[in-house]
Amino acid sequence: MITSDLAKKIRRIQITTNRIVNQVMAGQYQSAFKGRGMEFSEVREYSPGDDIRIIDWNVTARYQRPFVKQFVEERELTVLFLIDISGSQHFGTSRTLKSDLAAELSAILAFSAIRSNDRVGSILFSNRVETYVPPKKGTQHVLRVIRDILYTRPAAATTNISDVLEYLNRVQKRRAVVFLVSDFLDQGFEKNMRLAAKRHDLVALVVEDPAESNLPAAGWMAMRDPETGRELLVNTSRSSVRRAFKERMAGYRSERDRLLKSIGIDTLHVSTARNYESDLYRFLRSRARRMRA
Repeated sequence: MITSDLAKKIRRIQITTNRIVNQVMAGQYQSAFKGRGMEFSEVREYSPGDDIRIIDWNVTARYQRPFVKQFVEERELTVLFLIDISGSQHFGTSRTLKSDLAAELSAILAFSAIRSNDRVGSILFSNRVETYVPPKKGTQHVLRVIRDILYTRPAAATTNISDVLEYLNRVQKRRAVVFLVSDFLDQGFEKNMRLAAKRHDLVALVVEDPAESNLPAAGWMAMRDPETGRELLVNTSRSSVRRAFKERMAGYRSERDRLLKSIGIDTLHVSTARNYESDLYRFLRSRARRMRA
C-alpha cells in the first residue's frame, strides 16, 4: 500500500523534476545521448550519384536493375537506471537523504528520456537484485519507477555492484544507456563494470554526503555502519581522529574515481549538501560537446 505521505512525495518529485526538465534540461539530454545510429528503412531505384556501397545486390539481381538501401536515424533509446537502495543510501546530514537525491536525479533523467520518446526501465539492488522493471514508455511508467525507488525496502543492507552489472548484461542484450546511481561503497566490481561499459553507454552517478568525508568535532559519538550493523564509539574532538578519517575517505574516493576513469565511464558527483541542477546541466552540456566533436 502507498501511504499518503509517499504519494505526496512522489507528486512533489514529479512537479519539481518536470520544472527542471522543461526549464533547465530542455535539449541537453537529447544532445548528450544519441540513438544507435542508422537503421534500414526501405529500398529505392538507383539514381546517378548514389554511393555504390549502399546498393542492395539481392534486390538488384531480382529485378535486373540497380536498387539502393535507404536508412533513417534510429533515435529511440533504451534507458536503464541501476539504483543502489542498500543501507548506506538512507543517510543524509544536509538537505536530503542520499536515497531521495537518487530518486530526484533519476526522475529528471527519466522524464527527459520519455520526452525524447525513449524507453525507461530500472533495476534496484542491494547485495542482490531487488526489483527489475522492464523498459517502457510513458509518464505513468516513470512514476512507477520513482515509487519503487522510494518505497522498496531491500532484503539486505549491504551492496554488491558486481552482481547487478552481471544481471544487467543478462537481461539487456541490446545496447542501452545505463545510469548506475550509487555511493559506490563496494569493491570487486571492476571486471563486470568493464564488460558492461563495452556493451552499454554506462554512466556513473555518484551520490555523496559531506559527513562521509569529514567528521564534525562533536565529542564522543556512537557511530553505526548502516550496511554491516557494526557500532563504534569515536572521540571526534581529537583532531588526529578527524584527520585519519578524512585521509582514509579521500584515499577511497581517489581510488574509486581512478577506477571509473580508467574504464572510460562518464561520471557525475552529486551531494546532499548542494543543489544538483547546475552540476547536472554542466555534465550534460559537456557530454553533448564531446558527442559533436
